[in-house]
Amino acid sequence: MLHLLNYFKTWFVVIVTTTSLTLTACSQVIENSQATQVPQLVQAILSDPKTFNPVLSSDATSSSVGSMILEGLIKENPITGENEPALAESWEISEDKLSIIFTLKSGLKWSDGHPLTADDVVFSYNQLYLNEAIPTGARDVIRIGQSGALPKVRKINDLQVEFTIPEPFAPFLGSTSLSILPAHILKETVEKKDQNGNPVFLSTWSVDTPPEKIVASGAYKLKSYATSQRIVFEKNPNYWQKDEQSNQLPYIQKVIWEIVESTDTSLLQFRSGGLDSMSISPDYFSLLKKEENRGNFTIYNGGPDYGTNFIAFNLNKGTKEGKPLVGVNKSRWFNNVKFRQAISYAIDRQRMVNNIYRGLGEAQTSPISVQSPYYYQGLQGYTYNPDKAKQLLLEAGFQYNNQQELLDDNGKRVRFNLNTNAGNKIREAMGSQIKEDLGKIGIKIDFSPIAFNVLVDRLDNSLEWECILLGLTGGNEPNNGANIWFTDGNLHMFNQDKPGIEGREIADWETEISQLFIKGARELDEAKRKEIYAEIQKKAEYYLPFIYLVNPLALGAVRNNIQPIQYSALGGAFWNLEELKITE
Repeated sequence: MLHLLNYFKTWFVVIVTTTSLTLTACSQVIENSQATQVPQLVQAILSDPKTFNPVLSSDATSSSVGSMILEGLIKENPITGENEPALAESWEISEDKLSIIFTLKSGLKWSDGHPLTADDVVFSYNQLYLNEAIPTGARDVIRIGQSGALPKVRKINDLQVEFTIPEPFAPFLGSTSLSILPAHILKETVEKKDQNGNPVFLSTWSVDTPPEKIVASGAYKLKSYATSQRIVFEKNPNYWQKDEQSNQLPYIQKVIWEIVESTDTSLLQFRSGGLDSMSISPDYFSLLKKEENRGNFTIYNGGPDYGTNFIAFNLNKGTKEGKPLVGVNKSRWFNNVKFRQAISYAIDRQRMVNNIYRGLGEAQTSPISVQSPYYYQGLQGYTYNPDKAKQLLLEAGFQYNNQQELLDDNGKRVRFNLNTNAGNKIREAMGSQIKEDLGKIGIKIDFSPIAFNVLVDRLDNSLEWECILLGLTGGNEPNNGANIWFTDGNLHMFNQDKPGIEGREIADWETEISQLFIKGARELDEAKRKEIYAEIQKKAEYYLPFIYLVNPLALGAVRNNIQPIQYSALGGAFWNLEELKITE
């Protein structure tokens, strides 16, 4: 499931490219007043988390918190792309591919010392992820077939759990990487209802929850959180993983995420030694490359980034409390395919690559990551062609006045709002160029960067927006983006379904893409799966619910005293954080 960042678990809204963890700072510091030096890692993030509950998270920061403190049965190695054991010690897949039996590692404990057993696995799936009363995007990526059936999960014994499905499901194993949560802490919150009849779980582990109330199974546990300041993690004393000498991991005892809302500020902190690592945006690359030796850091290149950058129009024709989510005229424009195609032709992506990304990227055409084996290389894209854009607009019934301003068939000036998350210089520069590019074909853009959490609220709750400039995280498995493309998916942002919305319409092409995702997940033959996802990419390119922009290189700078770094576009520098050391 995609997120406004972080990868599976699901795909998240990227504000990632908006709210991405800037790689970090590592240093030896004195903790408290003791003389013992404690290895400490300091990272910078752009925004506060919205929740500490990973089941409910839809933004990058919240998802990243969940990944720090919780583990699933398995995990994906971002270097090899293979699934590896996490809480599970092993698994056995039946010959008919309809059953997986997992065997947990023995002696697992939560950070509070309580045993972690098969009961926690069964609880996490049956009462959380598979519970229709719990709104989670994870459910979208484990729905099976036309019926949308969900896996059945049962306990065999304290260390074994069986997952069964009614029909073949290609992403079956990979979908079991969802975080396992503590039944002894949370089971009661699912069973208990609030005054509105909803499970108390929906308000559990909010950002106001005392850190000691949040138990962990991962390498770290939450120590403290100060709004707009920082999130602090400390070593989980009961973490299961040990090195070859039986030393408990992680080696780095404390991790601090400083909340820095400006990437310029992060750059200053990195250059002054306050941070030992940072994610490199294109406008910083040349400067930092010159300082690489003197600053004792290495710039790593993971190849094309797995995420996407795009603009999207609100195609929802529905009303809320009798008021249209989008003005009637604008909704007609946005829902016209030729209008969206004209917008795509009018955006000069190569200029974006050259000027904003400093040549460190290429035009983006697909919702599936270039490094994924399912990426279709036959897409044509929309090469900059303002004349073609004008032609399409005229064919769609638009017209130009004597000032070359674009008018619709009712004589209304074509003008709309474009929002992105404030504080991200790249996004802000892209928005400014889009405003300029579209101005050349007579369209007036009111571009306004706004706070990330305000933007997410408009996407998730009010649905009152016109055009957004954002991004989504990505990965190797396309079905992890099903929550974007299912017509009832929780990230089907361009035509979102929410309680209280009346009159929402679903286009035929939306249904077709949704059906293709079901077909792709059902197909076990790899060559045929690739054909199905190629068809999805071709439909997405034609209908343009997302107008993709630029795919940058995944670049990160890390101090040389942090070792051993195995950098990848999918996992960054710290995907194996528990194994990293701070060397002299």
